[in-house]
Amino acid sequence: MQRIAAGDEKAVAELYDRFGGLVFRVARQLLPTNQEAEDAVQEIFVRLWQTAERFDPQRAKLVTWVMLIARRHLIDQLRRKSVRPKSSSLEQDALQAIPHQGKETSIPGHQHEQATAIQRCLSDLPELQRIVIERSYLQGFTLREVSRQLDAPLGTVKSALSRGLHKLRERATTSDFQEWAAS
Repeated sequence: MQRIAAGDEKAVAELYDRFGGLVFRVARQLLPTNQEAEDAVQEIFVRLWQTAERFDPQRAKLVTWVMLIARRHLIDQLRRKSVRPKSSSLEQDALQAIPHQGKETSIPGHQHEQATAIQRCLSDLPELQRIVIERSYLQGFTLREVSRQLDAPLGTVKSALSRGLHKLRERATTSDFQEWAAS
């Protein structure tokens, strides 16, 4: 790791040869495809290279350090995936069908009623809460990305999301909206 911190590319190759298989096996156990696991391994070794100066052989063995970095990266990746909505879900389809002001849409009656109920609830929210919910749930951005887009502190964005979702739950009183939310 000291050689890697000093910029020795051969040391990075040696580290990969030594631990690449182990990191890949762990990544493959947690991720659904070989491609995602391979991408994760590459990102993990980039992270190891970037944090090489932090490694302290007095505090941990090299394998422990490598697996700690791998574990952190894989957990972060799984969390990011779980936060992003799946485009095939009923909820995502219904939310994407929300009629926007001035737009004509050809949505089947039942779906149109649900979309209208959702749009009405969203439009009643304060602007920041509505924008955060739309960008995070409808457009699939992470809260950190929304924070950057709005040039607002991450804590403010998280609070706006929490308050907005709470208000939506409180306002979910129409049968159409309740039926949609239950599905």
